[in-house]
Amino acid sequence: MQDEQILHQSQDELGPLIVLDDKYMRVLSFGDNDEQSKLLKSEPHIPQHTYIQAMLLVLLFIKPKRVIILGLGGGGLIHALRRFDPGIKVTAVELRAQVIELAKRYFQLPIGKKLLIIHQDANLFLEQGDHKKADVIFADIYGADGVDENQLSETFIANAAALIKTDGYLVLNCWKEHSQNRVLLSHLQRHFSEVRACLTGGGNWVVFAGKTKREITSAGLKSKAHSLSQQLDFTLGRSLTRFALWE
Repeated sequence: MQDEQILHQSQDELGPLIVLDDKYMRVLSFGDNDEQSKLLKSEPHIPQHTYIQAMLLVLLFIKPKRVIILGLGGGGLIHALRRFDPGIKVTAVELRAQVIELAKRYFQLPIGKKLLIIHQDANLFLEQGDHKKADVIFADIYGADGVDENQLSETFIANAAALIKTDGYLVLNCWKEHSQNRVLLSHLQRHFSEVRACLTGGGNWVVFAGKTKREITSAGLKSKAHSLSQQLDFTLGRSLTRFALWE
């Protein structure tokens, strides 16, 4: 970011929390050279990270009424989902209390009756299973050092699957190297009927695990992507070229 200023700098038991601003963009960082969230202040509904754009590909298959987001960050997914459908009921689970406060203060988090924020460890939240089943669970649990390894465990995937409706999806944000993780794939295949994945230009491996198999042609997918791009106000095409069954 050019000519950036530090709006906030603090520390909790898990490390630093920094908010940067350069007039146009606002960034939440958990350490040096780290971007957890990036917000275009004039158009907060347009995701600035390709992995969030890719995670939204799940909307090609399902129009959710209720979603759970594990890992709040600056609320980029929430902004995009609000643009897609303001009526979606969103529950966001976040481990760090300061992240919740920073998202509210600096990242235009759309607070309202349709958004419930829970300050809790996502693993414990899933383990307790004390929530209405969701159409989609988005898991994006990252620290400064990368993805939370629990997010790749069979326990996590089984507990998530138990909270997803019979035609719903689990969407996991992983790293490129996880595309070679056959153990992760076998966990997903044990609890879901169909597993798709997408490699982003930013080096993320985004996984879409569905409870129900959906037959859709390449032409049908492109047509739906065009319509969805107009709803979301950004082009999904780049992500779609790398989107396929993970087998």
